[in-house]
Amino acid sequence: QVHLVESGGGFVQAGGSLRLSCVASGTIRSVNGMGWYRQAPGQQRELVAMSSSGGSTNYADSVKGRFTISRDYSKNTVYLQMNDLNPEDTAAYYCYAKAWAIVGANTQRLDDFWGPGTQVTVSS
Repeated sequence: QVHLVESGGGFVQAGGSLRLSCVASGTIRSVNGMGWYRQAPGQQRELVAMSSSGGSTNYADSVKGRFTISRDYSKNTVYLQMNDLNPEDTAAYYCYAKAWAIVGANTQRLDDFWGPGTQVTVSS
């Protein structure tokens, strides 16, 4: 099984910065894409930023120029540097990974994995 653990959420004033981290661990063969989603109360979960195994990245329009996603491939870790935060960024942030998990002898399965989430609250 693959486990994702986020850290770095918290409370910050508008204009401030936070850095989220997420580590994937467990019976991992390899990790393909890793990224971040967020969900505000009463809203659907939305993509924030994604990093592919090849290094390409994509961002939600609302965070372009303010957020930066990066990865440490050797540590199966993804980061999200969030600058110039505003109250509309308040949400639970979830780490996501598409990974090949080792499920048995000589058996692996490509699946989607999610972290439990970390809360980011931005005050005005």
